[in-house]
Amino acid sequence: MSKVTIEPNLYESAKKAAEVAGYSSVDEFVAHCLESEIRRLKVEAAESQVADQLRGLGYLN
Repeated sequence: MSKVTIEPNLYESAKKAAEVAGYSSVDEFVAHCLESEIRRLKVEAAESQVADQLRGLGYLN
């Protein structure tokens, strides 16, 4: 496990959001947020790669 340092105000916002959303801890909430964002970025990268390939084949302008 690794530790990450964040600004106190951001931590307090994350703590409140975690409570409202029903997470058992700020750690659980932050881990879920990171997993979601990483998944989203991977999908965007894959879509971009496909678009580049289609462009290279002349299917897209």
